Amino acid sequence: MNHMTFEKLHYQELKNKVKNHCVSSLGKELIEKLEPSSNLKVVRNRLNETSEARKLLDAEKHLPLTGISNITNHIEKLEKGLILTPTELLAVADFLRGCRKIKKFMADKEFFAPVLYSYALSITELRNIEEDILFAIKGNRVDSGASKELKRIRNQIAKVEEKIEERLNKFLKSGANKEYIQEFYISKKDDRFTIPIKASFKNHVAGTIIETSSKGSTVFIEPETVAKLNIELVSLKSEESVEEYQILATLTGAIYESLHEIRVNIDCISQYDMIFAKAKYSKSTDAIEPKINNYGYIKLIDSKHPLLEGNIVPLDFEIGKDYRSLVITGPNAGGKTVVLKTIGILTLAVMSGIHIMAKPGTEIAIFDHVFVDIGDNQSIENALSTFSSHMKNISEIMSKATNNTLLLFDEIGSGTEPNEGAALAIAILEEFYHMGCITIATTHYGEIKRYSEMHDDFMNAAMLFDSAELKPLYKLLIGKSGESNALWISGKMNIRENVLKRAQSYIENKNYNLEVINENKIKKQVHEAQKQLETEHYDIGDRVKLISQDDYAIVFEPKDKFNNIKLFYKGEILEVNIKRIQLDIKASQLYPEGYDINTLFTNYQERKLQHDLERGSKKALRKVQKEIRNRNQE
Repeated sequence: MNHMTFEKLHYQELKNKVKNHCVSSLGKELIEKLEPSSNLKVVRNRLNETSEARKLLDAEKHLPLTGISNITNHIEKLEKGLILTPTELLAVADFLRGCRKIKKFMADKEFFAPVLYSYALSITELRNIEEDILFAIKGNRVDSGASKELKRIRNQIAKVEEKIEERLNKFLKSGANKEYIQEFYISKKDDRFTIPIKASFKNHVAGTIIETSSKGSTVFIEPETVAKLNIELVSLKSEESVEEYQILATLTGAIYESLHEIRVNIDCISQYDMIFAKAKYSKSTDAIEPKINNYGYIKLIDSKHPLLEGNIVPLDFEIGKDYRSLVITGPNAGGKTVVLKTIGILTLAVMSGIHIMAKPGTEIAIFDHVFVDIGDNQSIENALSTFSSHMKNISEIMSKATNNTLLLFDEIGSGTEPNEGAALAIAILEEFYHMGCITIATTHYGEIKRYSEMHDDFMNAAMLFDSAELKPLYKLLIGKSGESNALWISGKMNIRENVLKRAQSYIENKNYNLEVINENKIKKQVHEAQKQLETEHYDIGDRVKLISQDDYAIVFEPKDKFNNIKLFYKGEILEVNIKRIQLDIKASQLYPEGYDINTLFTNYQERKLQHDLERGSKKALRKVQKEIRNRNQE
């Protein structure tokens, strides 16, 4: 496999989805390193692992991985000869306890999951180390009960600290010292007990200045009365550190002696975390384990791309039995590229031991290589460089491909002159066919479609298109050539019939109309068309066709000097240029003689009047006042 294959098929995104189901960073690191295998036995074992874990999950049997952390960094620190801290030792103890729980969990799963059960046999229970750590370390510090000497030292420390506090409290309560004290409390600075004294009285208090406040207004003095006790305390603290270090070193040494077993445990737990992450992903997507083979046969039944969301049209696909090369045709945005990517990512997933979304009966081939050449959407201006990059990529593929290689080509031969591109694409497809590759290519070129129809070991396929609704159906139909639908769509867009007929004839026989049009004739036609436009007369009430909307409206006001006309359309007044409309039916043909055409617009006029009144229009107000006067006169 190469980087481009992974990038174009979004293999990393698939791994990220699986990685989200890991409990610890142990499994995540393994998935990050995971790559598809071309070894059939390895793939079969990977899939079997995932399936066994999935069976356990389906039976509501969850591996007790919760609480297990990655202790790899701690082990590496230990290998460098460093002593582990209490927190690190507790992490090791938690890990060992987790290993013990997992081994116990798998003890009776031989019938359900024989492969996963066998992995647990390699786990070594190191209960003595686990218990020694938990006995000596409590609350992320070395416990006093870890050794008799540590207990004795800490008892001595407690007694000395008690004596110091008694003397300092006596100092604080003394009336003679009241004037000197800044605040009445005992402050501990660098493990030495001090009293906050006003800086101006620092020479009045016998003792040692340990620290000065940031503003300089307070000095923290260790009174002379506790100096000897503080020295004794420092000495005891030093003894305590030595004893703690000794205990930590002993525990670290015990771990070091079992380093090989612990590393095997780490590897085993990492595998379990990765395998069960795959199983959780399988369960969450209702995926299956497909059949596998090593002779290039792929059969997908109701399969889905693992990264697409929403209402996905399932893919049915087959290659490698009756034909080894498939050419897919159809309209742009019809789903051809998605078909390629679906086949590619599902193949990589299975070769990685990941279940796929499909129906039973699905079969995936295990390949030595999977290569892709999928467009990078460069602009037309960069067409030359795009074509060159595609040819460079295909050249590299050609040098590495074997007779057990899957090739996915999107718009093969595009980016250059169509005749040359089609001929080159056919030659490339022929070469890969003779090399024994399984090839799937998409194209618009009719020449490639025709070649595929003629070759016994090639097959055409089409992406279905709803011609009535003008939308792709994203459904692949093998054995049929797809059309670009350009003529059909053009007809729907009211392109003249004679233009479409000429285009069809050019597709079939290339007999182009090369008649030269007289320049004066063209000018005359333009003049007549302009004259007809200017003399076109529209009356109020005429029904006209809005060309852009493919809908009808009623003339509200005749055209003005700028050839703009007001239309009554869907309850609103719309102003357009007469070039954008066509006369449909005259008002005289639509309505009986004497019909009051203004009633057609009553609702609109009432709404307009209401709107004008709301915005304070004086004209609208005068109109209402006039109507009121007329009504009163009647």
